[in-house]
Amino acid sequence: MDIKSLPKISLHDHLDGGLRPQTIIELAAKIGHELPANNAHDLGRWFAESANSGSLVRYLETFDHTVAVMQTREGLERVAYEAVIDLAEQNVIYAELRWAPEQHLAKGLTLDETVEAVQDGLERGMAEVEERGGFIRTGQLVTAMRHANRGMEIAELAVRHRNAGVVGFDIAGAEKGFLPNLHKEAFDYLAAELFPCTVHAGEADGVESIRDAIVSGRALRLGHGVRLVEDIMFSRTEGDTDLVVLGPVAQWVHDRGIALETSPSSNLQTGAFEMLGDTMADHPFDILYELGFKVTVNTDNRLMSDTNLTKELEILVDTFGYSLEDLEQFQLNAAEAAFQGLPEREELMDMIEMGFAQAR
Repeated sequence: MDIKSLPKISLHDHLDGGLRPQTIIELAAKIGHELPANNAHDLGRWFAESANSGSLVRYLETFDHTVAVMQTREGLERVAYEAVIDLAEQNVIYAELRWAPEQHLAKGLTLDETVEAVQDGLERGMAEVEERGGFIRTGQLVTAMRHANRGMEIAELAVRHRNAGVVGFDIAGAEKGFLPNLHKEAFDYLAAELFPCTVHAGEADGVESIRDAIVSGRALRLGHGVRLVEDIMFSRTEGDTDLVVLGPVAQWVHDRGIALETSPSSNLQTGAFEMLGDTMADHPFDILYELGFKVTVNTDNRLMSDTNLTKELEILVDTFGYSLEDLEQFQLNAAEAAFQGLPEREELMDMIEMGFAQAR
C-alpha cells in the first residue's frame, strides 16, 4: 500500500511545531538566537529526543526555539511557505495550520501583520505547488493561548481576517485548569459572528474539559479528544460480547458527528491515553472508530514528533491492520469536518474518492 501517494487532509498541524531544522538554524543565526545543536541532523534529533523524554519541561523547551525564530515577517512567511511545500510533498490536498499570533510580537509586529505574513507564505507555497502541477488548499486557524487573557482580542483578529485566509479559531496551551469558559466572551462573540471553532480538549484533561469545549466553546471539532473514551463504559455480557454504553458527552459527540482531531504519535508522547496503556496499541483510536465516531488522523507537531501524515497513517495500519477503505474513511471524515464551504468540501471528497479509486 503506497500511502504517500494517497490524497490526504490535515486538520491539526501547529505551524510552530513543523519547522525544518535547517530553517531554524538559518533564522536563528540572523537574530543571534542560541540553539542546542548547530547542524540540521543533530538539531532534528534534539527536538525528537526532547519530545520523547517524558519531561514536560524539555518538551515545552522545544517551542522556545521555534517561536523565537518566528518573530519577524521574514520568519513567519518562510515557515508558512515551507509548511505548504512539505505538506504537498506528502500529497496533502487540504491543510489547516494553527498558531497563536500573540506569541509572535516580540520584534514589534502587530497581530494583523503576523497573520498577513503567514498568509503571504501560505499563498506563495500554494502558488508554487500549482506551478509544479500539484494541488493544495490551506487555511489558518488563529489560536488564543488558554492561560492568557487575550481571547477576545484574538477572536476579533480571526474574524477580521475571515475572508483573507483565516478559516477558524482555536484555544491551545495548558488544558488542565484552563477550561474554555475562561474565554466565554470570545466564544460568545464568535458564535454571534457565525465563525467556526475547534477546541483543544480531551488531551491533557478529561470529560469535563470536552463538555466545556462543546458548551462554552461551541466546538465543531475537538483537538485530540482521545480522553472521550473515559465517558464510554464497557462491560462483558454472557460469552465474549462487549456491552458498550456511551455517557452523555460521548453520546453528544457521536450523534452530532463532532470530529476528533487525533494525532497518534503526539498522543503517545504526551500521555493522552496513559489510563489505557503506554503503547500505540493502547490508543483508543480503534475503539472510537469502531463505535462510529468521526475520527481524523493528524500530525500535531511534525518536527517534535519527527513525523508526517504518511507516517501517522502507516503507524495506524501497522498497529490496527487498517485497509485502504479505512484510510479513505479517515480522509472523508476530515473533508466533511474541514472549515470550508459545502462546495469546497464536496470537491475535496471527490478528489479523495478519485485518488483512492486509482490506488485500488
